[in-house]
Amino acid sequence: MSSAPDRLSSELEPELGRFAALVRRVGLKHRLSESDLEDVLQEVRIRLWRARSRPQSEKFEQLSASYVYRVAVSAAVDLLRRRHARGAEQTVALGETEEPVAEHSDPARSVEESELSAQLARAIEAITPSRRPVVRMHLAGYSREEVATVMGWSEAKTRNLLYRGLADLRERLEEMGITCQTRA
Repeated sequence: MSSAPDRLSSELEPELGRFAALVRRVGLKHRLSESDLEDVLQEVRIRLWRARSRPQSEKFEQLSASYVYRVAVSAAVDLLRRRHARGAEQTVALGETEEPVAEHSDPARSVEESELSAQLARAIEAITPSRRPVVRMHLAGYSREEVATVMGWSEAKTRNLLYRGLADLRERLEEMGITCQTRA
């Protein structure tokens, strides 16, 4: 037997530990239970291990946060799709009730969030097409440097498009009657 899988696993674990909080945030953003968060973390581990075992793949130490974020989002969405395909509802074990789960059980708040999401999507569609991708990526959590790398732009171009795009977005949202509220 080869020791390659053991070597890959020993290289992966420190990197996965480095990104565990990021993976958990992705799971919480998708309103997953604690056991589902563990499933997503395991799926991310498997996907990263498979990706690394392919020839010509990058070393684990070179993993970027944006790559792991995309893998985690993909794993979370796949989990939700599988659950939906089976017709299962999201369940929470009796000992697992947490504040975030209870917080989202309010139907009125859920409808408000859904409407706000739709309005935000419409506002993004209304901004200049060249600024849309950078604004979407920024809102998804990508840094300016990551956006510049992915898009193949200079940092200056990315910064310029982002700031102008966010200004356009604020303007569109204000036109729609959506303003920033500060909490006292």
